[in-house]
Amino acid sequence: MNTLNSLAQLVELAIAIQQIPSPTFLEAERARFVHTCFMELGVADLRLDPAGNVMARLPGSRSAKALVVSAHLDTVFPASVDLHCEREAERILGPGIGDNSLGVAGLIGLVRALRERQLELAGDLWLVADVCEEGLGDLRGMRAVVDRFGASPLAYIALEGMALGQVYHQGLGVRRYRISINTLGGHSWIDHGQPSAVHELTALSTRLTALKLSRAPRSTLNIGIISGGSSVNTIAAEAMLELDLRSEAAEALERLSAQVAGIVQDTERPGVSVKMELIGQRPSGRVPAEHPLVRLAQDCLLKVGLEPHLNIGSTDANLPLSRGIPAVTVGLTTGGGAHSVHEFINLAPLEKGMEQVIDLISRSWENIP
Repeated sequence: MNTLNSLAQLVELAIAIQQIPSPTFLEAERARFVHTCFMELGVADLRLDPAGNVMARLPGSRSAKALVVSAHLDTVFPASVDLHCEREAERILGPGIGDNSLGVAGLIGLVRALRERQLELAGDLWLVADVCEEGLGDLRGMRAVVDRFGASPLAYIALEGMALGQVYHQGLGVRRYRISINTLGGHSWIDHGQPSAVHELTALSTRLTALKLSRAPRSTLNIGIISGGSSVNTIAAEAMLELDLRSEAAEALERLSAQVAGIVQDTERPGVSVKMELIGQRPSGRVPAEHPLVRLAQDCLLKVGLEPHLNIGSTDANLPLSRGIPAVTVGLTTGGGAHSVHEFINLAPLEKGMEQVIDLISRSWENIP
């Protein structure tokens, strides 16, 4: 990716991918497009696996371990969101352009770049465009990939569009719950005094947001969705919220979950039924900062003149990390507005972003035992 033409192709491809709606669980159309792109490049072992992932292989020259490079297909946006894309001199704006249309385009760009440079791969390079990374997808696509390959690959590398300069070597643990409250309900005047599911849920929410959260290890709590009731003059018979809990440490996440469960249990009483169900879970894990993969990822950034930053996040790397398998997540450029309709990517850093990924791949076999 050392020419303006190659970078322009990459940007055009990212926009084409971004224009295809790809909500979590509904990535099939985007997957077919990526499959076609790989087919036109004539890659080996091209397939759509049972989970919906697109998989392709670039053969290595020796019988060394394989390397798996992935990028997630899905976005946080429903199919109804306007995917209008705007081009500016220094950036591209559009929902999902950086998270993760550019990352997926990067997989295809890697095939072109490695062939143009005639780089010899010691082992097979598997390129995977995976499903269900966002939201309640629970890393289902990457779970299928790791279930297939296990610990046999040299390492797993996940690509994100907007994380250039970051090396995610720790997987942030996540638990998501749906808390539902049911009451008899009734008329706002005639049955005044009867328990309201909305009133009970708002009181419960106040208690949840008042919890003292751990700062070290850092833990967070977020109520992302709340709904309920049927009309302004009805005592609500049902109400629901969805809760996102995160922590750097599995033990802290367990304690926070137990605190939430205690508040839910306290809310239950005659006439007020409360249900707490686990709707999502992402495992935590880490590879030490001293691991050769992490050191190599940092060195590749330094080589292109960028300062590396070790980080923790909830990415596809969580899955292999949770099983003790070396994995990192790296980015292709910088940007902002992730998970919003104002999302954008910066174009100037993209060349360095692709260079560090190409370098990371080509040097992995000689640097990772």
